[in-house]
Amino acid sequence: MKIKKKVLFFIMLVIISIQSISFANEISINSRAGILVEVSTGRIIYEKRSTEKMWPASTTKIMTAILVLENCNLDDMVTVTETAISNIPSGYVICDLQIGEEISVKDLLNALMIKSANDAAYVLAEHVGGSVNDFAYMMNQKAKELGCTSTHFVNPNGIHNENHYSTAYDLYLIAKYAMKNETFRNLVSTTEYTLPITNKYSNEDRSFRTTNDLINPDSSNYYKNAIGIKTGYTSQAGNCLVSESSRDGLEFISVVLNGDRFTDSKKLFDYAYDNFTLTKIKEKNTVVDTIEIDNATKETKTLDLLINESITVMNNKNLDFDEIIPEITLNPGLLAPIEKGEEVGVIKYKVDDIEYSAKLLAATDVKEQKYYEMIFLLGIVLLMGAFVLINRKKRIKRKRRKKK
Repeated sequence: MKIKKKVLFFIMLVIISIQSISFANEISINSRAGILVEVSTGRIIYEKRSTEKMWPASTTKIMTAILVLENCNLDDMVTVTETAISNIPSGYVICDLQIGEEISVKDLLNALMIKSANDAAYVLAEHVGGSVNDFAYMMNQKAKELGCTSTHFVNPNGIHNENHYSTAYDLYLIAKYAMKNETFRNLVSTTEYTLPITNKYSNEDRSFRTTNDLINPDSSNYYKNAIGIKTGYTSQAGNCLVSESSRDGLEFISVVLNGDRFTDSKKLFDYAYDNFTLTKIKEKNTVVDTIEIDNATKETKTLDLLINESITVMNNKNLDFDEIIPEITLNPGLLAPIEKGEEVGVIKYKVDDIEYSAKLLAATDVKEQKYYEMIFLLGIVLLMGAFVLINRKKRIKRKRRKKK
């Protein structure tokens, strides 16, 4: 008996292992950490060490850019300081800013996000925060507001520091927030830019192209659905990339850290589009149910329930929608009178463990059956009954008289 139990237990372990392996082998990436999330629902399609603390390198500049956009105007002029230039270690990317140069926030942001210029990051940080340290404090406060739990910034550009870290999941949260800003969205999809002549730089030779090969049409890594966002690299962090892709109404954010950033990102996006789709399961203003209101008049007691907005879901392409049964919850104590268009309940659909809901509205007016009207009607019925009864008795008497 014990042997049989051991054999059964072993078989169960094998089955569980096979299922786990099959799921894990569905897609894999070479990067040490990564995550793929559908933007509108927040559904995680894939993750690998997504909450492990990693060095983010220049993907840090996503946070820098959004803070600048929220605290400055694009045409604000900034003066480059000596500290912003001298603090950059040898080997890090710069855009040749000059001490005392007057340059716009717009130009600096393009240098920051397209060329990934570290001098532009320091100049912007000092302009917004007063100092790099104070700006880093702002970055950390913003990260907490966005729900980041394993992120700590010490500089605005990702220059390596043991105390400067984030996670794939936290970087997704930051990117999702930043991409809601239309100016940021346009900025990270720009592929080339030239800094203008300034008071300290007399040539228009500071031209650069995007470091993000996914949006560079001339690159072998070009991905036509990609719309940004930011690359990163240090020898300690390895190759990093936060990117977004949009197609057929579906938007995904991918984060890959320390690995084959472009190949892995494209693999994740391809997997998402191959396996998931958008499906409209209910059209706005369609009837989803019909109910009866107890205290309503006979003519209005039957009420159609209309959905107030279309419900579109992101679902696995293999999903059988015939198995999706909505949950309808009516308002407590729902009684007449009810006006057409009044909210009377909620409808919920659960698809792939994501809940979608909409309000239910009354399709028509529902009139209340008044108590005195009911008494009046009852009185009429009684009178009619009495009248019929009296007439019947009269007929009976007449028949008896005729018989006599």
